[in-house]
Amino acid sequence: MHCIEQRRSIRKFKDIPVAKELIIELVAAARLAPSAKNRQPWKFIVYSGDKKDELLGAMQKGIENTEKVLLHTGDASGIPDAKNTLRIMRQAPVIIIVMNTGGSSPYEEISTEHRTTEICDTLSIGAAIENLLLTAQENGLGTLWIANTLYAYDALCEYIGESGQLVGAVAVGYPGESPNARPRNPLGKILEFRT
Repeated sequence: MHCIEQRRSIRKFKDIPVAKELIIELVAAARLAPSAKNRQPWKFIVYSGDKKDELLGAMQKGIENTEKVLLHTGDASGIPDAKNTLRIMRQAPVIIIVMNTGGSSPYEEISTEHRTTEICDTLSIGAAIENLLLTAQENGLGTLWIANTLYAYDALCEYIGESGQLVGAVAVGYPGESPNARPRNPLGKILEFRT
C-alpha cells in the first residue's frame, strides 16, 4: 500500500540515465499482470538516446499536423496539453511505447466482437502499465503515463513500424520533483455495498 500511496505522476526528470537492467525489471513486472483470456496483448518498445529524439521528432510533426486539421475542422483545445506532454517527454531519459499487439487503429471501423476483445485487451494493458509504474516507484524512478500520443497517432505508428494499436507511452527517469498527492474522491462517494 505504501508504494501505491507514494506513486506520483512526474513531469520533471533529472538528467541521469536509467540502467537497462531497471527497465527490464519494470517490463518483467508488467508482464505479470492479469490479462483477459491470458492473451497478454502487450508489447513494450523502449526508446532512449538518439532513437528517443527521433521518436519525439515524429510525435512533434504529428501534433503539428493534427493541430492544423483541428484548427480547421474541430476543437484544438487539447493541443497545448499535447505539446506540454512532448516537452516533458523530452526531459525523460527513457520513453516506453506501449502497443496492443492485437489491436487496430482507433480510427478504423471494427466489428462488435473485435471491439469487445480490444476493450478487454486495453484493460489488461492498463493493469500491466500499473505494475510497471509501481515497480518504478519501488526502484526510486519517476513515471508519467501518457495518452497524448493520440494527437500524433499516425505519425508515431509510421515511425514505430509495428502492427497493432498504439495504446500510449510511459516516460521513465529519476524524478526531479516531489509533487504532493492529488485529491482523491472519498470512499463514501465511490464505494457502495448492496447486500
